[in-house]
Amino acid sequence: MTSDALFGLASEPKLLDPVGREVPDFPIPAPLAEHGPARIIAMCNQKGGVGKTTTTINLAACLAELGRRVLIVDFDPQGAASVGLGVPTHELETTVYSVLVDRTIDVHEVIVGTEVDGLDVLPANIDLSAAEVQLVGEVARESILARVLRPVIDEYDVILVDCQPSLGLLTVNALTAAHGVLIPLECEFFALRGVALLVETIEKVRDRLNPRLEVDGIIATMFDSRTLHAREVISRVYEAFGDTLMHTVIGRTIKFPDASVAAEPIITYAPNHRGAASYRQLARELISRGDAA
Repeated sequence: MTSDALFGLASEPKLLDPVGREVPDFPIPAPLAEHGPARIIAMCNQKGGVGKTTTTINLAACLAELGRRVLIVDFDPQGAASVGLGVPTHELETTVYSVLVDRTIDVHEVIVGTEVDGLDVLPANIDLSAAEVQLVGEVARESILARVLRPVIDEYDVILVDCQPSLGLLTVNALTAAHGVLIPLECEFFALRGVALLVETIEKVRDRLNPRLEVDGIIATMFDSRTLHAREVISRVYEAFGDTLMHTVIGRTIKFPDASVAAEPIITYAPNHRGAASYRQLARELISRGDAA
């Protein structure tokens, strides 16, 4: 009998994630003495509406809150990541599209600061929709984003690329430039079906274009613990991908779209909300895994 049991002291219950794993205590990381070179992470899922842009914005803001210098590359013609950080995309003369198609433009001139200290964005707007057609005839067309990011990689700790919901040339560019991939996955059956196709694409890019590419993690999003369906989906993900599934789970809440309308990350819009706590934990988990500085 332990001393706790002898004196009637109950040990503190362990926190478990939805698949029953004990959630480690992810510590607040130490400050960085210097910045760079960045780990480039593609936020990727060919299915839309899975929380990809929401995760990009909020994870980036939480990493910046932990003292990391972060750049978001908005690589979706909808420009949602840019708008979600208050960038007036319709007024921009130069965007990520400009540096993709014109080598004479300095990427530093296109990067825009945000209200979050330490967080910048390389913005996009509808012009980016023309990029796939224009780049298709280029030499080494899959490596153009890697070339664009080369001048700034030593200035940031993390570069998050918010990909469009497709597996076209832009997404292949993101995967070719990246060191790792994060896959936001809505806890819904049809979202689960597409993950195998995405992993297959990642493996092809690794074999043919980018041998260093790794899957950094799968992030369960829009999770509702009250539904059996959501619990079954997350269990299937764990069965298929094991510890690639992150411990941190992002629950469904109206606060995320509210924060998007306010053009703020949730840690400034509702800093004490459970959604803010989840993304703060996700940032610490990513750093503790060694997938961010």
